[in-house]
Amino acid sequence: MIQAKGYAAQSPETDLALWDFERREVGAHDVQLEIQFCGVCHSDLHQIKNDWFKGIFPMVPGHEIVGKVVKVGNHVKGFKVGDLAGVGCMVDSCQVCENCKEGLEQYCLDGNTQTYNGLDRTGVPTYGGYSNTIVVREEFVLHISEKLSLAATAPLLCAGITTYSPLRHWKVGKGHKLAVLGLGGLGHMAVKFGVAFGAEVTVLSTSPSKEAAAKALGAHHFVVTSDKKQSDAVKNTFDFIIDTVSAEHDMDFYLGMLRVNGVHICVGIPPEKLKIHPFALLGNRRSVAGSGIGGIKETQEMLDYCAEHNIVSDIEMIDIKDITNAYARMLKGDVRYRFVIDIATL
Repeated sequence: MIQAKGYAAQSPETDLALWDFERREVGAHDVQLEIQFCGVCHSDLHQIKNDWFKGIFPMVPGHEIVGKVVKVGNHVKGFKVGDLAGVGCMVDSCQVCENCKEGLEQYCLDGNTQTYNGLDRTGVPTYGGYSNTIVVREEFVLHISEKLSLAATAPLLCAGITTYSPLRHWKVGKGHKLAVLGLGGLGHMAVKFGVAFGAEVTVLSTSPSKEAAAKALGAHHFVVTSDKKQSDAVKNTFDFIIDTVSAEHDMDFYLGMLRVNGVHICVGIPPEKLKIHPFALLGNRRSVAGSGIGGIKETQEMLDYCAEHNIVSDIEMIDIKDITNAYARMLKGDVRYRFVIDIATL
């Protein structure tokens, strides 16, 4: 076994702290990474606190992982020692169901294996990127370009692909009016991709103070949703709303901003169930949809697109010992727009 160290929560009531554990040995089809940076996702905190479902403890979070390849199995063909590489939200799937065969491993009919807080195919718990090393089968390791900041690339493995995938699926681009609801880790990436794809992008926010930041990211318009005059002005306006909010919010209010055949795409995950009145949908033949991360092929496509167009996340680097304070700040929205852990501080 490979000796590893990381930061783990021993229970939902405890803060993260240093923990020694073991990774499996590198198998014939495996790649081992020395982790250099790991992004901090809001879902890390949700899972540590059992907000969505009962977790597996001790829990080492982190699924925005980038680093350097330090060992490869005998049958690995796509990676070599020294390559930059990344690991996102999943590390395995059945590979044989119809969804996996279509490159939709995130929707594996047998259930994909999450990078942390999951069980691998042998029943062993998975541990994430708040650690110094990880071993992953080759099919779930991604190539990272040397053109971009490695640390700022890390959040693309979740925040990036979570917004890229639905925008590509619904073919959002030139001629479309896209609203981005919420300007955080997910929202700022949705703005960057929406603008890059040619859409007319509006940020919807309850915080007037975020207007300058939204415009700096490339947004064409900004609407303070608590201002009735501003919100009334965008009723029946948007082709798409990409909803990144992870707290309870009034869905009917935002659905009223969609034009005929408009689509409200949920990518944020509030802890409570969404409430929607049927009339909010019937009036303009509106739709509510959800989208998870992308498959491995699409994630690599996204990384390549970002390298070509110089797109990365806006980040704040932190020492791993400051993770509890970072979580507190994240809950307050006090980060622009993604914390990234420098694993060298472990």
